[in-house]
Amino acid sequence: MPRRCAILDDYQNVALKLADWASLKKQIDITVFDKPFSSQAEAIAALKDFEIVCAMRERTPFGRDVLTALPSLKLLITSGMRNASFDLETAKERGIVVCGTGTTGNPTAGLTIGLMLELTRKIGFENARMKAGELWQTTLGEDIEGRTLGIVGLGKLGTKVATIAKALGMNVIAWSQNLTPEACAAAGVGYATKEELFAKADIVTIHVILSKRTRGLIGRDDLARMKPTSYLINTARGPIVDEDALLDALQRRAIAGAGLDTFSQEPLPVGHPLRKLDNVVLTPHLGYVTEENYREYYGGMVEDIKAWLAGEPVRRIA
Repeated sequence: MPRRCAILDDYQNVALKLADWASLKKQIDITVFDKPFSSQAEAIAALKDFEIVCAMRERTPFGRDVLTALPSLKLLITSGMRNASFDLETAKERGIVVCGTGTTGNPTAGLTIGLMLELTRKIGFENARMKAGELWQTTLGEDIEGRTLGIVGLGKLGTKVATIAKALGMNVIAWSQNLTPEACAAAGVGYATKEELFAKADIVTIHVILSKRTRGLIGRDDLARMKPTSYLINTARGPIVDEDALLDALQRRAIAGAGLDTFSQEPLPVGHPLRKLDNVVLTPHLGYVTEENYREYYGGMVEDIKAWLAGEPVRRIA
C-alpha cells in the first residue's frame, strides 16, 4: 500500500509542477495542502495519518506537542537545511527522520534591495496611484547613493547585499555578535559596534538567523538610537526584532519607516496594526519564494523520499 505523503503550505499550487513526483506514484499517495492551518489542533487532525510530511520553511511549526500527536509520522522534510520551528530532539526521541533540501542563489538579497528602493523611491506607491487614475507624481524620492547601509549579520546573504549596495554607491558598515573587523575588511565593508551601526546607518537591514541568541536581538534601545530619517528592513525572521517596540517607533514616526517581509506571527493577521501604517512596506514572507528556489526545494524533497524509502536517508538533519 502506498505511504501517505503531505505537501504543506503550497500557497501557489506549484509543488506538483516543479518536481518529478510522478516517479514516486507507486510508492506514495500525495495530498497537497494549499492553505495554512488555522491552529495547531487543525494541523494535528489533518496530518495524523501521514507517514511523510514535506514542510515549506517554518510555515507550519512542528514542536513537541505536534510531533507527539502524530503517531504515523516517520519522515519530516523541510525546505532548506535549517528550520527553527522543528523540535529536533523530540523527532529523535520518536524515531522520526528529519531531512532537508538544497537552496539556490540569494533571492532574499534581491527582495532586500527591492524593499530599500520602495521605501526611498515609492515605486509601488506611484504605480498604484497611476493605475487608480491619478494624473502624475506626488512623492519626493531619496537617493541612496552616498547613504550608509548598516548590515546586521555579514554571512553569505549579508555579504551579497553589501556587494549590491556598494555597486549602488552606498557606504556599508556591519555588525553581528561574532563579527570581527578582519572579516569586515575581507568583505570590503566597515566594522561598527551595534550601538554605532544603529546610530550611523540611514538604512539598517537584518541578515542573521533566528536562534536563542538572536531572538529579540533588536530591541527598543537599538531602535531609539536610529535617526528619525532612517529605515529598518527585516527579511530575516520576525522575532529577531521586538515587534512591539518597532510598532511603537513607527507609529510615533521616531524612524522614517520599515520594510518588513517577516513577522512574529505568520500569516500576519488581517487586523494587525502594521497593515494600517503608511510608513511601512509589507510583503508576505517572499524572501525565498522564487521558481528557481522552489524547483530546488521540491526536487530535493523527491530525492529525500526516494533515499528514505531505500533505507539510506540523505541530507539528514535528525
